[in-house]
Amino acid sequence: MKSAEQLAIVASSTTRDFQETLANAGWRPARLEVFQINVGKLCNMTCRHCHVDAGPTRTDAMMSRDTVEACLRALDRTPAETVDITGGAPELHPDFRYLVEEARRRGKHVIDRCNLSVLLLARNKGLAEWLGEQHVEIVASLPHYRKRNTDAQRGEGAFDKSIEALRLLNAVGYGRGNPERRLSLMMNPAGAYLAPPQRELEREWKTALDRDFGIAFDRLLALNNMPISRFLEWLTESNNLDSYMARLIDGFNADAVAGLMCRNTISVSWDGRLFDCDFNQMLDLDAAPSGAPMTIETFDFERWQARQVVTRPHCFGCTAGAGSSCGGSTT
Repeated sequence: MKSAEQLAIVASSTTRDFQETLANAGWRPARLEVFQINVGKLCNMTCRHCHVDAGPTRTDAMMSRDTVEACLRALDRTPAETVDITGGAPELHPDFRYLVEEARRRGKHVIDRCNLSVLLLARNKGLAEWLGEQHVEIVASLPHYRKRNTDAQRGEGAFDKSIEALRLLNAVGYGRGNPERRLSLMMNPAGAYLAPPQRELEREWKTALDRDFGIAFDRLLALNNMPISRFLEWLTESNNLDSYMARLIDGFNADAVAGLMCRNTISVSWDGRLFDCDFNQMLDLDAAPSGAPMTIETFDFERWQARQVVTRPHCFGCTAGAGSSCGGSTT
C-alpha cells in the first residue's frame, strides 16, 4: 500500500486534528539527542506488524557509502549523544560495522535495533561478541515471551530462533546489568489494542523468560502499534481500523507529549532524506525546515531545530495510553 493511500485511509477514520491537539498540550522542540539512521529495508524476516515493510528482497532500498559518510558529517554538527541504527535488519548492511565503529570513535552511545534471528546467520558468526566489545546497546524486537504469540506475528519457528539468539547474547555478557552490554527487549501488542503498562509488563517478562528459558535482559520497552504499513492493512482487512483509531484518540495522554521522539530525534532514511520520526519516514512525510528542502547532504542544524514538526492522525499512536516511541513508553 503506497504512502498516500495509507495517509488517506487513516485520515478518513477521524476528524481530529493531531497538530492542534499537540499544540494545546504544549509541544516544543527539545535539544537533539538521538541521531537515528535507517540503513535500509533488507531483512531476513517478513513480519506481519512491520511498519518498515522490510524483507529479504528489499535490496532496492539500501544506504550508499556516500550517504553513510554524509550522516557522519552531519552527526559531527549536532549535540546528539546517541546513534540509533535501524532497518530492516541493519546488521545485513555492508557498512554496518563501519558505521558502528565511526560512531563509537566519536564517543557516541550506539543502539542496534536487532530482530535477534539475524545474529544466527552464518555470515554474522561472532557478531554478538563484536557488538559487546563495541559497547553497543541491543534493542531486540520480541513480540511476546510466549511462542504462540511471537510466531503469529513473525512466522513459525521465529520464537525458537529468538530464544537461541538471546541465550547467545547472555553468554557474551548482555542482559546481566552491565551498562556497556545493555540488552533491551521491545514488544508490541498482537492485536488492535494499546501496549500494557511498561513497568508491570517488564516484571512479568523477566519472571517468565528466566523461569522458562533461563534468559535475562535489562529492560522492556512497550510500543503501541502504529496504524501504518502492514498493520494498517490488517486493521482494514479485519474491520478494526475505526475502533482502533477511536482507541488511540480517546486514549490521548498529554503527559506523553514531553517524551515524543519527534522532539529530540532526527530520523535519516536510507536515501538521505530527513524525517521527524521513523514512522513519518515510512509514510514519506519529509521533515519541513523553513527555507529550501533539506537532505542529509545539506543538513543545517539551526534550521532543523527551528522546524515545524509534520503530523497526521497516525501520530495519535504515540500519545495514547502511556505514550509510545522508539524508546518505549513516554510516561
